[in-house]
Amino acid sequence: MASGQLSRVEALACSGCRHACHVMLYCDTETQLFGRIPIRHIILMQMRFDGLLGFPGGLVNPQEETLEAGLSRELLEEMGVALPISVEDHVDACYAPASTPSPSSRLITHFYVRKMDEEQIREAEIAAASTATDHGLEVLGMVRVPLYTTKGGGLASFLSHSFIGNARSQLLNSLLRLNLVAPEELHKALTHSLKIHTHTTDDLKAALTLTEANRKRL
Repeated sequence: MASGQLSRVEALACSGCRHACHVMLYCDTETQLFGRIPIRHIILMQMRFDGLLGFPGGLVNPQEETLEAGLSRELLEEMGVALPISVEDHVDACYAPASTPSPSSRLITHFYVRKMDEEQIREAEIAAASTATDHGLEVLGMVRVPLYTTKGGGLASFLSHSFIGNARSQLLNSLLRLNLVAPEELHKALTHSLKIHTHTTDDLKAALTLTEANRKRL
């Protein structure tokens, strides 16, 4: 087992650990961007209250509810629908990165993947924006992951954004494991993403310099 990863049994046996469950909801699609670029698959993520990208879900207390029941509860709050999640949807469990905000206890993240019909995905998106209690609060909106490549970026640009905890690695591992993106395509996207990140860093430094100059004039 990879470093930091745990079996489901090991994770639930961890004394004093906190647990968070998140799920990747996805479907296949025949639609095309601009009528010529195959979208191929729809994957739902969300923009969180802290400005980071992540998957739907949240903290669960295994002493009061099963992991799956807790995740379904979180989905009701964040997406407006209590989607049924099963043990079979559980992909892995691992310790959250040390940089992940967490109180004194160690945090274990459980990741699930559930395939749905395209109509179900669309209904979930509508509910997330219209009936979810957390919309506009803990969740600023659902987003789709662009799995295609365009002249402006597509997947490469998306991957250059900031993700919470291990959400980016969970996404990348799922893309490869489920054959949603070919390894060579993903490699190209990540290579381009690094270049975009460098340009973004330069832009931020320039903005910081400008802000400092304006602040000193006040």
